[in-house]
Amino acid sequence: MTTRNIVAGLLLAGCALGAGAAELKLGFVNTARLFEESPQARAAQQALEGEFLPRQRELAGQQKALQEKQEKLKRDAAVMAEADRNRAERELRDGERDLARRFNELQEDANLRRNEELGKVQRALLQEVQTYARANGYTLVVGDGVLFAAESVDITAQVIAALKARPPAPAAPPKN
Repeated sequence: MTTRNIVAGLLLAGCALGAGAAELKLGFVNTARLFEESPQARAAQQALEGEFLPRQRELAGQQKALQEKQEKLKRDAAVMAEADRNRAERELRDGERDLARRFNELQEDANLRRNEELGKVQRALLQEVQTYARANGYTLVVGDGVLFAAESVDITAQVIAALKARPPAPAAPPKN
């Protein structure tokens, strides 16, 4: 059963049950916009950038040093002794392998931390949507999988405003 079918079924059931009861109040949240504009997502992104920037700079410096070694080897290869040239080529290859390994480790670490932070942000945003919906009497709030939502049911801006009104939570220290 698709999300669309589930939502349609819920709407029909709500309409049928709600015909004699309270008014059915529907809302829609654009989750992509919520992630783009929420201060929590921005804070998490900035924390991740700050956490990994020193390693990125270090790798950039190592890459520049390797490029300089490679240029020096190209310049001096014709006048170097064969043993010296072989040693320099081997050091260059070892340095390139080390750089590639360290870059891959950085990417893996960054992806793991990004996924951790994304999970925290998702939970916080979901909780805020639920809090907002309860406080404002919504019967149903839908998100992803919606093919159309009229502006009259789009509560994304209100949820973002509620998120911005909250003090930012302190960033979690990086795991080492």
